[in-house]
Amino acid sequence: RNTFFSGVVQYGPHQLSDGSLRFIALATLLWQPPEDLPDTIIIDEPELGLHPAAEELLGGIICSASHHCQIIVATQSANFVDAFDPQDIIVAEMNDGATTFNRPSADELNVWLEDYSMGEIWQQNLIGGLP
Repeated sequence: RNTFFSGVVQYGPHQLSDGSLRFIALATLLWQPPEDLPDTIIIDEPELGLHPAAEELLGGIICSASHHCQIIVATQSANFVDAFDPQDIIVAEMNDGATTFNRPSADELNVWLEDYSMGEIWQQNLIGGLP
């Protein structure tokens, strides 16, 4: 229920979208004072329910927080990947029943990065990681 207090409308969390709640929760986690952050944060698909512009903003928040703790993120969003540099990305793939990890080389991607974003490079399967 809306409560009017001095001309201000207050809304409850039940009136927010799932994406808004997810963004608020992740921003709250990542914007803690550096001394309060854990050593490692693991986030699975933070882009779910977010507008593409919010994905980019969240990517920037993650990059900022990563200066104070290790952050591991699993994503399937090319838009979200655009917020990161090649050295920030590790591609996981299944090969012969085993998971392999590969970090794309910025030197190898420089020619592509002149015309394409990291997400577009991923979608073109230049770094792997596609089904």
